[in-house]
Amino acid sequence: MQVERRRIVVLGTGGTIAGRAASARDNIGYRAAEVGVADLLAGLPAMDGIELQAEQVAQIDSKDMDFGTWCALARRCAHWLADDGVAGIVVTHGTDTLEETAFFLQSVLAPAKPVVLTGAMRPATSAAADGPQNLADALAVAAAPGACGVVVAFAGAVHGAADVQKVHSYRTDAFASGDAGPIAYVEEGALRLLRAWPQGGLLRGVAALAAPEAWPRVEIVLNHAGADGAIVRALVQDGVQGLVLAGTGNGTVHHALEAALLAAQASGVAVRRASRCAQGRVLPRAGDRLRAAEGLTPVKARVALLLELMR
Repeated sequence: MQVERRRIVVLGTGGTIAGRAASARDNIGYRAAEVGVADLLAGLPAMDGIELQAEQVAQIDSKDMDFGTWCALARRCAHWLADDGVAGIVVTHGTDTLEETAFFLQSVLAPAKPVVLTGAMRPATSAAADGPQNLADALAVAAAPGACGVVVAFAGAVHGAADVQKVHSYRTDAFASGDAGPIAYVEEGALRLLRAWPQGGLLRGVAALAAPEAWPRVEIVLNHAGADGAIVRALVQDGVQGLVLAGTGNGTVHHALEAALLAAQASGVAVRRASRCAQGRVLPRAGDRLRAAEGLTPVKARVALLLELMR
């Protein structure tokens, strides 16, 4: 009996998963984004009933991610999601800004098919490369019946775009979902689902995105002992349109920094209040003068505010 074939499109953007180490044993001294996505796929075993199609969207270290690359990636995702012959999409990506890209894509696409981001903590040419297994797991998620939304497959776990964070600087299990926990695990190529797939988005439709050069300017400011408002005042003078506070605890803020943020808000700058804590969410309270960021981390609150200001 002939097996029905499904197509998964793999979009490459670079990152450590596409890195080339100085030597096979070198996980630190390497150059990111040198191996093409087609070459990454060539090293994987074939999947029954799955046809893979590779496309290189970008070839960058994800620390250098920018609005132009985000727009290009979102448009290519939208293109392939509209193709009835495509079951899902996998995106290879550097780990440094992977959580921001995942949240951005979920916000603008809210896809009914799976878009699975993955990467690696060790370069492709390392003797202990973790990218091949992560990529194989991502393909398994993209091929899973019923899967939808933007997720991250990494070190055997599947994380939702709204919850995922990079929590370690060099361990191979570098991502977690805080107190929400992962959506699923990939075990020997099979998916064990724990909770619902991501639904909904903030700004549906790639067509709603402004040209990259026209995106609003939104910056993050950090609360800490001795914080004052000098940075906020300088940013306002420089034309910033949005500010996200990475507050302490439940989004608390030093009185001097709060005064500057309130003045910025009064002048027309959009201000959102998040927490620098790795877990938990900012709970709004009666009398709050700075709007809470609806449970988002500072970097994701910045993405949400960028898209809000584009509406």
